[in-house]
Amino acid sequence: MVLTVAATAADTAEPLNSTFFATRYVRDQLPRYRMPENSIPKEAAYQIISDELMLDGNPRLNLASFVTTWMEPEVGKLIMDSVNKNYVDMDEYPVTTELQNRCVNMIAHLFNAPIKEEETAIGVATVGSSEAIMLAGLAFKRKWANKRKEEGKPYDKPNIVTGANVQVCWEKFARYFEVELKEVKLTEGYYVMDPLKAVEMVDENTICVAAILGSTLTGEYEDVKLLNDLLVEKNKKTGFNVPIHVDAASGGFIAPFLHPELEWDFRLPLVKSINVSGHKYGLVYPGVGWVIWRSKDDLPEELIFHINYLGTDQPTFTLNFSKGASQIIAQYYQLIRLGFEGYKHIMENCQANATALREGLEATGRFDILSKEDGVPLVAIRLKDSSKFSVFDISENLRRFGWIVPAYTMPADAEHVAVLRVVIREDFNRSLSQRLLADINRVVQELDAHAVHAIKMTTAIATQTGEGAEDGVVTKKSVLDIEKEFAAACKDLVKNKKTGPC
Repeated sequence: MVLTVAATAADTAEPLNSTFFATRYVRDQLPRYRMPENSIPKEAAYQIISDELMLDGNPRLNLASFVTTWMEPEVGKLIMDSVNKNYVDMDEYPVTTELQNRCVNMIAHLFNAPIKEEETAIGVATVGSSEAIMLAGLAFKRKWANKRKEEGKPYDKPNIVTGANVQVCWEKFARYFEVELKEVKLTEGYYVMDPLKAVEMVDENTICVAAILGSTLTGEYEDVKLLNDLLVEKNKKTGFNVPIHVDAASGGFIAPFLHPELEWDFRLPLVKSINVSGHKYGLVYPGVGWVIWRSKDDLPEELIFHINYLGTDQPTFTLNFSKGASQIIAQYYQLIRLGFEGYKHIMENCQANATALREGLEATGRFDILSKEDGVPLVAIRLKDSSKFSVFDISENLRRFGWIVPAYTMPADAEHVAVLRVVIREDFNRSLSQRLLADINRVVQELDAHAVHAIKMTTAIATQTGEGAEDGVVTKKSVLDIEKEFAAACKDLVKNKKTGPC
């Protein structure tokens, strides 16, 4: 976009009317770390920032993220109309507050909370699932501490049991609020928390067990039903009262529509709170999350603050005070716009596109599929043979085509497993899926050819020089050594070659 800038009287060196790219602003570098002394025209500020942002990745091709990257234009208008509203000003924006309460109740019913049709659910909108998890964790910690105080027992060593596959926000909660994080280690082939091992780790200081509905690593749902049943038995035998929190950041807006028979929510008696990300499969731009409690008794009253300096008495339970109202309004739009039917169709499309990509990758014969078909719609793969190149090489080379596909290693005790993961969102259609598959095949073929060429060249060099050869066997060298020797050989060939006039 090229803007036309009208010169002011002070701009005597500028044409009276010129495009932005004919002005001094394209040759004068603006300060980066200190505020500039002088103002600049709004058109110049816009164009300068817009030009730099062109170097960002394309959000639609960012297959690393679970976060929504497309919404309908109508909801975009609602977002812009309310972007200047601070949600915390409940007295000034009572309708926005009402919309938040409607969202809380709709989500609570979706998760089968034991509330009556006209009864108010207990929950709150958050900036994302990270804040939601912090709030839920604080509620568990306070309830556990209060019970220990009543019993005259120490309450200075709380712990929480999770799988090693939890998102980093759980580690943040544990460190920020001084709670020991007891992680169930993973094993190759089993990349979620083992309920049996988790319950074994539970003791009198455990404030809750956290289960994940949609692991970040492979998209799998953990077996919350089995965890609930095992924990019920242990609580009876030991006299403990250890509850369950379900981190449904990704799966909370998927499982109710694709697997309504799956018991993971408030149908299980020990599930006391659930968080879900509205900005993931809730289909809202970042950032909005939700945390829902089973009942009022599960949220200690002393954690709720009451203020009146904004006009009326207002209860608040959040880590941060101010936050935008626009994403809450956008969530309400999606809930009433799509309804159960609309969400179901979208999730079915995502699963179908994930299946098509999975089958295409399997057909190459180069990958093992680690993700499950009944989890979050994503495809997690590992190379069957990573001796020539790794999934990190594939990830890096896919960026040439605009794709952002993450490669990572599994947590303890499966660190040796390296994975490439593709998240399928609403705006990732079959055509894009086929294009991605073609680009992955192309990258793999190029890496194959590069590896073979490098090995041949190294073998030739070793044969000529006698280096690394013993009894006719050439010593295998690292990729870095191969590339260095290949470059040196090329230089020698050019140096020794007789050339004519240029």
